[in-house]
Amino acid sequence: MVECAEKTEKKKTRFCWITDLSVNDKNIKRIVVGGRARWKIENETFNTLKNQGYQFEHNFGHGYRNLSVVFAYLMFTAFLIDQVQEFSCKYFKAALAAMDNNRRALWEIIRSIFTLYFAASWGQLYYFIITGKGHAHLPDLPNTS
Repeated sequence: MVECAEKTEKKKTRFCWITDLSVNDKNIKRIVVGGRARWKIENETFNTLKNQGYQFEHNFGHGYRNLSVVFAYLMFTAFLIDQVQEFSCKYFKAALAAMDNNRRALWEIIRSIFTLYFAASWGQLYYFIITGKGHAHLPDLPNTS
């Protein structure tokens, strides 16, 4: 087990990790830095899932024949697809930027467009969000990476 404390002017916070690594004076700092980084990533991920439209804060109960597990898998699958799109799709990036990087707003506009309009592709859907107009042929967007 590894334990560390961070002290600021306002408070002292204690962190603990259980590991199967051999902990010694040479690797303790790397283990603590890695543990803190992992904690930060996990906290940010769960914060995104709870507060940006993925409905992770809902308790679906056990449902019938593990329905809640299916809902959780679907939510995680949607999150994975969105992460891949955010990394690799310039139209998704531009549509998200058009919504001030607010995923909840992006999901709401996507739901609205699905209700009101036909989009032949995800690219057309994102183009509509970016520009406010439908278009049969998508122009090239500058690379934002």
